[in-house]
Amino acid sequence: MAEFTGIALQTVAQGEDVAFTETPVAGSNCITHRQGSGIVKLRGLTNQCRARFLVSYSGNIQIPTGGTVEAISLAIAIDGEPLQSTRMIVTPAAVENFFNVSAQAYVDVPRGCCVTAAVQNTSAQAIEVQNSNLIAVREA
Repeated sequence: MAEFTGIALQTVAQGEDVAFTETPVAGSNCITHRQGSGIVKLRGLTNQCRARFLVSYSGNIQIPTGGTVEAISLAIAIDGEPLQSTRMIVTPAAVENFFNVSAQAYVDVPRGCCVTAAVQNTSAQAIEVQNSNLIAVREA
C-alpha cells in the first residue's frame, strides 16, 4: 500500500494531472512515485498472470477566480486515458466554492508489465485542487 498527497492548493490545467507532493506512506517496489509528479507506477511483480491494485482518490476541487461557472471534473487515468467510470463531476454555484470528490477503480497489471495511474482534470477549463489523497493498494 502507498499513499500520496497534495495538500497545498494547486491549479491544474485542462487535461493535466494533479501533482502529489508528499508521501505519507511509502509503497513497496511494486508501487512507485517520483515526488511532485502526478503519475504513480503500478508494477506487475507477480508469479500469477496479473497483479490487481485498488486505486482510490479523494480531494477538494473548485473553479478559480476568473473561471467560468460550469461543471468541473476529475477522473482517475490509466496510462494517460481517463476512466469514465471514475469521473467525479460537480457544478459549483460560484467560483472559489469547494466540493469534495472521490472515486476508485481496480487496475489489473499483467505479469512483468507496468501501468501508470494518475488523476486528470477532465474539465473544459483549469481548476484548483486541494487536499488530494491517492491511495494504491496491491490486492492480489
